[in-house]
Amino acid sequence: MTEIDPRPFVGEPLALDLLNTRWQEHGQLHDLLETPDGLRVWLSGHGLAERFPADGASLEAVRATRAALYAAVDRPGSDEAARPVDAILDHGRIRPVLTGAGPGERAEVTDPVWGAAWTAAHDYLRLLTTAADRIRLCDQPDCIRYFLDTSRNGTRRWCSMALCGNRAKAARHYARSRGTHG
Repeated sequence: MTEIDPRPFVGEPLALDLLNTRWQEHGQLHDLLETPDGLRVWLSGHGLAERFPADGASLEAVRATRAALYAAVDRPGSDEAARPVDAILDHGRIRPVLTGAGPGERAEVTDPVWGAAWTAAHDYLRLLTTAADRIRLCDQPDCIRYFLDTSRNGTRRWCSMALCGNRAKAARHYARSRGTHG
C-alpha cells in the first residue's frame, strides 16, 4: 500500500515539487524528507519509486539537491548558487539514442543513489530553459511553496487560490472592515 502524500499542495514540476517537500501549515514547519519513507512518498508521486531507491544515502542526495535548488531559485544568475547544482548534475548525463521509434534521449546516472537527485536537478534546467520567468514563490507571507505560473498572462501570485489566495483575500477583507468600523 502506498502512503498518501501529506502535503497540502502537490503537482508542480519535479524540481519545484522537491522544494515543496518543506512546507508550513498552521505556523508549523513540516518536512516530507525527514525519513526514507517520506522520500518514497515523494518518488511515488512522480512515478519514480520503481526507478530509484528510497534509502538513507538517496535521501541525503535528494536533500542536498533540494538545498542546491533553493539557493539557485533564490539567487538566479549567481555562479556561486549554480555550482552545487552543477555538482549534482555531474552524477549523470543525457545520452542521445536511436530507437525503433527514432531519435531519443536516455538519462544515465553514475550511481543509483543520485538518480532522483540528478533527475530533479535536470528538471530544474528544463524549467530554466522553458519558463525561467514563471518560477515563483507564493505571495502569501507565511507560505514557503514554489509554483510554476501557468496563467495566460503570467500574473499568478499564489501557489493555490484555494489555500493561499483565499487567505490573502480574507485578510484584506478583514483589514478593510476593521478600518471602516473601528
